[in-house]
Amino acid sequence: MNIGLFGYGKMGQMIEQIAQDRGHFIVAKVDVDTEKVDYKNIDVAIDFSTPDAAFNNITSCFKNNIPVISGTTGWLSDYDKAVGICNEVNGAFIYASNFSLGVNVFFELNSYLAKMMSNLNQYKVQMEEIHHTQKLDAPSGTAITLADGIIENTKYIGWELDTSGEKKITITSKREGSVPGTHSISYESMVDNIEIKHTAHNREGFALGAVIAAEWIQGKTGIFSMKDVLNLN
Repeated sequence: MNIGLFGYGKMGQMIEQIAQDRGHFIVAKVDVDTEKVDYKNIDVAIDFSTPDAAFNNITSCFKNNIPVISGTTGWLSDYDKAVGICNEVNGAFIYASNFSLGVNVFFELNSYLAKMMSNLNQYKVQMEEIHHTQKLDAPSGTAITLADGIIENTKYIGWELDTSGEKKITITSKREGSVPGTHSISYESMVDNIEIKHTAHNREGFALGAVIAAEWIQGKTGIFSMKDVLNLN
């Protein structure tokens, strides 16, 4: 499989290594100073670029009949527009806030727990996410996905960053050292506390999941998620 990497930072470099270890070829590396992209030999694009570049990267690939795997956060105000372009050209697209296989299982666990807690009004939910100091956006895309999973299954109507609201989930964001990513969800009452937590030991899991998604999407058309890749539906 010939892969085009859009974004060649730490994540792009890790994806390159894992993809090559799995027998694939990196035929394009597109970064901030890349002036021209040769789309001809790209079988699939993996986008871990920047918020201001993601939409153009993704839609340019669609227009060149290239399926896209994207893990870039911070551009989702244009997500629906990108999906519309993908559908227009009968393309294929997977966006995920986190491609880690373990995190996607954690997403499902989070939604299941939220369903069980939905009528237990004595519990108040709160979330915490911790990442390395180079991560600029807060809260993380993963934290937002977790919050959405709770909102879909409970009476909460939204989330707030570092503040407390009666019907909103409090998300606390911390930036410490080189932490690759820790997310915890806590339901607290006067008598006890229930907590689930995912701790990433390194970024390799994110990169591996993206490559597995790229392998899975070959020959398909449509809008998919990691639920489809991992058969979690």
